[in-house]
Amino acid sequence: MQRVWTPPMRLVFGAATALGLFSALQAYRLSTLTLRDGMNVEAWRLLILNLTLWYVPAAVTPLIFRLSDRYKLEAGRWARAFAAHALAVAAFSILHVACMIAVRGVLWPRLAYPTTVPWATYVQRQYLTNMDWVLMTYAAVAALAYAVGYQRESQGRAVRTAHLEARLAEARLKTLEAELHPHFLFNTLHAISTLIHVQPDAADRMISRLSDLLRITFARTGAARVPLQEELEFLQKYLEIEQTRFQDRLTVSYDVDPDTLDAEVPRMILQPLVENAIKHGVAPKKAPGLIRIVAAREGDALRLEVCDNGVGLSGGARARLQGGVGLSNTRDRLECLYGAAHALEFLENGEGLAVRMSFPFSRAGTGSDEAVRVA
Repeated sequence: MQRVWTPPMRLVFGAATALGLFSALQAYRLSTLTLRDGMNVEAWRLLILNLTLWYVPAAVTPLIFRLSDRYKLEAGRWARAFAAHALAVAAFSILHVACMIAVRGVLWPRLAYPTTVPWATYVQRQYLTNMDWVLMTYAAVAALAYAVGYQRESQGRAVRTAHLEARLAEARLKTLEAELHPHFLFNTLHAISTLIHVQPDAADRMISRLSDLLRITFARTGAARVPLQEELEFLQKYLEIEQTRFQDRLTVSYDVDPDTLDAEVPRMILQPLVENAIKHGVAPKKAPGLIRIVAAREGDALRLEVCDNGVGLSGGARARLQGGVGLSNTRDRLECLYGAAHALEFLENGEGLAVRMSFPFSRAGTGSDEAVRVA
């Protein structure tokens, strides 16, 4: 439950002092215009009286704020709120007139109390004379209390909504990652199964390297983003598996700007693109294939590319690739993390295909400037 906010009393009494000074100046000028010549106007007495006029509502301002928070003007509770404020303003008006009469009695002992009318009549006159001012002052403070309260509630709802959206986005990212890992593991195991009878030694090496890769995967933190250096190390472990499978038919090169090694990238963002490049570009090709990994900074953006010199894509192959788990998962994760600030596109330039993505550049907490070794 949100704590009731009340204005700082130094500000409340500062405003009351300013209003009291203004009222005292007004009363002093009015007295000089209405009193007969020779009559003395004691400014300090007027000042004390007018400060009392404003200090009483200043003193009860925190109570009005708390009352307004307790009795909100909401559907079905209007009558209750108005009843509470009616009782409060009645008590406030009685307190105010009592304080004003008491101060007048101290400042002007001989003139403050009536001798020509009954005491009850005098009190009623004072009460009714100031009633409109009391009502307007109370209403102004209560209106301010409601305005501040509703504004704080609106801010609180916005913060809660933002936290909820962040948790939903985090849950969605975890779901996407959970979807990606079984897909990756299934494809790797399928590759191993194709070699286990024809090339048992190669299959054994792939199993060993898959074990290393899984160990890295389970040891990684649950952060949605990791340094590019860490992502490239993970990718190299995966490529060692694929190079065991394809042997001299697969070559991998890196063109990575050292300044980007500590840049934050979505975790496991490159592996699905490399897997697609091998599956759709290198595997169908009889000649040796080349996979090229590019990372460069362009202004405030980080550009990552996975290029191959494979067979390229026909219309049907392009549709299957774009609708596949790996690429659709990558697209959804970029959308979830960066919204409209990211780009993902296919580039065909003669032989092969390049998949390029870009998103805002930001550095991780720690990074490394070591060069990436070519596998």
